[in-house]
Amino acid sequence: MKNSKIKSRKLHKIIGLMLVLPMLGWTFTGLVFFIKPGYQGAYEQLSVKQYPLSQPISLTPQDNWQKLSVVKTVLGDHLLVQANNKSEHLNLNSLLAMPEPTTSEFKALLNDAFTHNQARYGDIVSTDGLTAKTSTGVKVTLNWKNLTLSQQGQDTQLINLLYQVHYLQWTPYKELNQVLGILGLILLISLTILGVRLYFKQRA
Repeated sequence: MKNSKIKSRKLHKIIGLMLVLPMLGWTFTGLVFFIKPGYQGAYEQLSVKQYPLSQPISLTPQDNWQKLSVVKTVLGDHLLVQANNKSEHLNLNSLLAMPEPTTSEFKALLNDAFTHNQARYGDIVSTDGLTAKTSTGVKVTLNWKNLTLSQQGQDTQLINLLYQVHYLQWTPYKELNQVLGILGLILLISLTILGVRLYFKQRA
């Protein structure tokens, strides 16, 4: 009985030491996730600015269109359709694929979208295709087919890193991270069971 208690205490200490770093990570990141500082800006849904249509649109949908919408931006009118379960961005008059915007058009679209939160996005300092970087360190990408924007700043990257720490995604390998996660849970459950067992043994 005594030897069993000693072994349980020793095992409890070993598992506890193994979980020092994960427990510190879980505690710190859990506190951040509870308070959520900076989440609003980091995960802000940046959208292309839309305007009311200047005139009614007469359009006959094609048979393979499951969904369509007509929107007006600073660049003009856009026809967005869902055809054969794929997104398409078409010219409203010719119904042909709308060519991607030029650099100046891309900048105009982004600057128009930035007006609602200029403090976060600042000015465009560089572009690479349909991706732009701003003076505030935010990277903005345009999905032309859906006419949607996504943004990621340094704060977004930091919070994403905290999620990786919290879920034990400590390596660049998905399979290894899954093993670490499962192992962490097993050790945590074992630590709890051993602790409860030692508690009742001491009271016996």
